[in-house]
Parts: sequence; structure tokens; C-alpha cells
Amino acid sequence: MTRANIAIDGPAGAGKSTVAKKLAAELGFTYIDTGAMYRALTWKVLQEQADPENEQAVLDILQNMQLGLDMKNSSVFVTVDRVDVTDAIREQDVTSLVSYTARHARIRTEMVEKQKELAASGGTVMDGRDIGTAVLPDASYKFFLNATVEERAKRRHAEQLSKGMDSDLTKLRYEIAERDRIDSERETAPLKKADDAIEVDTTAMTIDQVVAFLLDRVKGVEPNE
Repeated sequence: MTRANIAIDGPAGAGKSTVAKKLAAELGFTYIDTGAMYRALTWKVLQEQADPENEQAVLDILQNMQLGLDMKNSSVFVTVDRVDVTDAIREQDVTSLVSYTARHARIRTEMVEKQKELAASGGTVMDGRDIGTAVLPDASYKFFLNATVEERAKRRHAEQLSKGMDSDLTKLRYEIAERDRIDSERETAPLKKADDAIEVDTTAMTIDQVVAFLLDRVKGVEPNE
């Protein structure tokens, strides 16, 4: 199992990143935060005051930026051109635009290749919206985490408040529903449950319960062929 790759997909706020990070730690695997990669690009687009709807402009930024993902003490640190943007990429302005930069076909193609390279040696847990369908279609284990829009908005609201950020629950409900729509309707690698993925409704589950469920499946169920 040391060479296995685990794909975790799902919409915004379903708990993917937290679950993936904890699962990787339990298994001694490498955690790859693909969402942070798109967020870092979006942050750079904002810094450059580029139009997120202009695919060529966004692509130029991606091809010329230096992106770094480093794990330290079970936390992911993100850098863009050697600048630490770990906290900045979670700000509301980035969150509001990330689906727009991520939906471009050439951006996703470029990112998918980078993500495949990161997982080439196996032993990874990767989360996102198209991991099981586009990035790692041959992953040994695939999961699709979901929860109601209301629950996901509450989670994001609590997270932002805990970080001392301004947060509007009503606005979050709308933005999460809109991200679902954009991610599901984009032409290239849309948000979609892989046919062989195990779907987990996390609405009434704690993070530790979800991790335990996935861990049991990985240890006790034969991997996908």
C-alpha cells in the first residue's frame, strides 16, 4: 500500500483538505493540496491586477510564477515567488475568484500535469474537485465528500471567525452555491463524482469520524482496479 494514491474530491466546504491532511498523517503519506495551487494562482492574478476571465493572461501568470508547497509539522505552507502566501490565499477576495481562474481549460491542463508529477511516485493523498476523474483516474482509493450547502456555509463561517476574519453567513451560502454551479458546469474537468468513488455525506459527521471511516476503507477494502 506504500505506493497507493488516494483521491478525495468534493465541493467547497465538505472538509476535503482537513480530512486529506489527517488521513495522510495517519498513513504516513504525502498530502498534496491542489486547492492551494489554484488559490495561489488566483492570489497572483489579483496581485497583478489581471482579468481572471482572460485565460491567456492567467496562463501567462501561471507559467511565470514560482509555486511552492511545503509540509511542516503537518501543516501546508504555500509560497509564490518565494513569498509566503499561506494565509493570504484563504482571504475572501481569493475565495470569491478562485473558481473563475480554475475553470479555464488551459489552466486546468497545466495544473493537472503538475499534480500528476507530484503523485508519480505514489504514497500520496490528494484532494480537489477532479482528482478521481481527471488527475488520478487510476488512484487506488477514491472518495467523494459532500455536505449540504447550509452545513458547508456554517463551517466556513466558523473557520473565518476563528481566524479573526469578517464573515457573513448569508453571503457564504450564496458564494458556496455559486462555486458549486461554476465547478460543476465548467467544460474542462468539472466537479463530478468518479463512478468508482465512495461517496461520504459529512453533514452530520465530525472530521475525526470522516477520517476514521476513510481509514477503515483503505485498510479493509480492496482498492479499485
